Amino acid sequence: MKYEREKPGDVVFNLEYNAERTPLIIPEYGRHLQKLIDQATAIEDRNERNKAAKYIIQVMGSLNPHLRDVPDFQHKLWDQLFIMSDFRIEVDSPYPIPSREVLRLRPDPLAYPQNFPKYRFYGNNIQYMINVAISWEDSELKDALIKVIANHMKKSYLSWNKDTVTDAVIFEHLYEMSNGTINLIESREELLGTTEIMRTNKKTSNKLNQQPQQQPQYQKKNQNNNKKPFKKKN
Repeated sequence: MKYEREKPGDVVFNLEYNAERTPLIIPEYGRHLQKLIDQATAIEDRNERNKAAKYIIQVMGSLNPHLRDVPDFQHKLWDQLFIMSDFRIEVDSPYPIPSREVLRLRPDPLAYPQNFPKYRFYGNNIQYMINVAISWEDSELKDALIKVIANHMKKSYLSWNKDTVTDAVIFEHLYEMSNGTINLIESREELLGTTEIMRTNKKTSNKLNQQPQQQPQYQKKNQNNNKKPFKKKN
């Protein structure tokens, strides 16, 4: 047939706007693939419909050629075919056909632990350590653990509060967090010095903030160009 030039008015009348189109179920595949699936769904002959479905699977796999021959990926493509057809297409699938009910299933929400400590700068781990120390029997090992906990509390306090703190304040907090079980208020125990802890915290923060600086490429080229050529001695 001889080509007949279309009229401008008819072309404008047949334009489609996204606001008038049906929303895409899986937008990653685009509008053309969605139309192919809709056309395959409308085919009455089952054999022809199966051929069209296999062709559509090949097109979907060509969009990800590095995963096209993976068995699990083929299963995913067939599932997406049924999902994009709104579960209306009836074809012979080599995998179990998904259902709308299974797709709508949602996992149960996770119950996150809700802890609201009074002294948040110590963290929850300190409270766990204190509870472990309370459960131990009186011994030298328990005294050593309590001392480690107190020093760590002082370190955490100085990490978030850039100020000096006395050992008496740490002992009072430890007494309060242990519900009066651990009492070092009247003891002669001495913790690490504030200056030493602040110096350690500063070194740790500097190491975390330091990033390796790469030399620009143009400087490397200039350095190579500035090298003097090797002259062979006679």
